[in-house]
Amino acid sequence: MTWNNPLIPQRADPQISRVDGRYWFTASVPSYDAIEIRSADSIAGLATATPQVIWRKHDSGPMSFHVWAPELHRIAGRWYVYFAASERDDIWKLRMYVLECEGDDPLRDAWLERGQIATPEEGFSLDATPFEHHGKRYLCWAQKSPPTESNLYIAELANPWTLKTEPVVIARPDLAWERIGFCVNEGPAVLKRNGRVFIAYSAAATDANYCMGLLWADENADLLDPTSWSKSPVPVFKTDESVSQFGPGHNSFTTTPDGQTDLLVYHARNYRDIVGDPLNDPNRHTRVQAFGWRVDGFPDFGTPVADGPYSI
Repeated sequence: MTWNNPLIPQRADPQISRVDGRYWFTASVPSYDAIEIRSADSIAGLATATPQVIWRKHDSGPMSFHVWAPELHRIAGRWYVYFAASERDDIWKLRMYVLECEGDDPLRDAWLERGQIATPEEGFSLDATPFEHHGKRYLCWAQKSPPTESNLYIAELANPWTLKTEPVVIARPDLAWERIGFCVNEGPAVLKRNGRVFIAYSAAATDANYCMGLLWADENADLLDPTSWSKSPVPVFKTDESVSQFGPGHNSFTTTPDGQTDLLVYHARNYRDIVGDPLNDPNRHTRVQAFGWRVDGFPDFGTPVADGPYSI
């Protein structure tokens, strides 16, 4: 398999999944005003696949600004998109929302707004990702509480857009590298392997300091018990100036078609210096590379690869 990195320019917060023999891609668009998805039978094919806009922001009120980090999931035979959005008149009133496809073809069929994912502590929240484990479905997301820190929460789901249990905090930005620019744990992505549930996440400001951390719990542990989770004391994927890759993060996971090789999907810039607010710089590009596993059963993400052709 060969593709070019960056795979898709100017697409931040990328998510690639493999469903029914095809790859599906979605990400934040630079204008932060719509949700688009695309599909192909190969990773390389996603680069040239036609993106289909499935939803656009409202003109005012909820879901009218800052449409961020969509994720496309197939749950119990239905397609759902999880995303965050704020309000034109209150641009940091960010909340999590869910869309449900009314048919079987997410590129062509209509989408229904299922509404906001309500959390007991109403506040800045984003990056919702659902996952199944031992017959239960969970949601992990980032939420500010207290107002200056973005923590990772988890809860069981009653249905794809409704929490069943009280959310609990499983990670706070309490390490120095998570507190550069902003105090942030966000962008969780779940990986289950080798008797553990792993959650990769992103930390720090969205510039060259952005990087990935890692949480893990035993697969038989109570995932709703904060003490079940451990955190890597150091970043597991970070800027590599030697190959001009800066601020890698907000990742997702997929595999090669045969399922034998794990793939890390992430965004990064190819330059350090940013003029103005990093959020307004559109050049966080989608990248994909293979990763392996250490003898102790933990993922080894390596370092970001340079721009150009990439083969595995």
